[in-house]
Amino acid sequence: MFVVEETIPGTGAGHIPKQRGETLLETAVRYTEERHWDVFAGTWLEAVDGVHRCSCGVAKCPAPGAHPTRSDWAAQATGSATTVRRMWQMWPTASILIPTGHAFDTISVPETAGFLALARMERMELTLGPVTLSPAGRMEFFVLPGASAKVPGLIRSLGWSLSPLDLSVRGEGAYVAAPPTRFGSRGAVQWASRPTPANRWLPDATELISPLAYACGRDRQDRQDRQDLKNRPGR
Repeated sequence: MFVVEETIPGTGAGHIPKQRGETLLETAVRYTEERHWDVFAGTWLEAVDGVHRCSCGVAKCPAPGAHPTRSDWAAQATGSATTVRRMWQMWPTASILIPTGHAFDTISVPETAGFLALARMERMELTLGPVTLSPAGRMEFFVLPGASAKVPGLIRSLGWSLSPLDLSVRGEGAYVAAPPTRFGSRGAVQWASRPTPANRWLPDATELISPLAYACGRDRQDRQDRQDLKNRPGR
């Protein structure tokens, strides 16, 4: 098994597997050994006057405890379990970050759209790769590398415009925070769809883009409808 999991309530739908019982070092090593993903150690959380602050020292850090420690972070990424062990022995509470554009890209959508897309994909009997849910309210759908070049054209072919959709792709030069990395006091990154032997072979972006684009479009319309209702005279 890739992780020991428990089910905890999700936001708006279903249940989300959550890792427990492993150190960050053990989890990082599993990513390299079982999934052959490069990883690198990011920032971590420090308790300052009873408040968890990012080790970067920025008081209002937008991703406390969940971003690279230096600008040349790509040079830190490694698939060597030995190097990973050494890295987390030096920084045992460091976040686990994984570069995109090599083993996988991710398609990033708001969590509300992500849950809608997951339900739609299940009805369509699509094969999913891993999917993360971050406390920042984003879902990352893991797909084969090369998605960043394909997605704009795929969106246009479906009759959508990419600009109004809250959908983006993380490819070469980007990274994702992996479970169980914590975002300040907001909680930890979790698996909405955990890595398993069955999803070792990732889907191509072409297989997932239709339900993801539909979900983002519907989510955008729902938000607009709620705003229009709020602004209606007499309310």
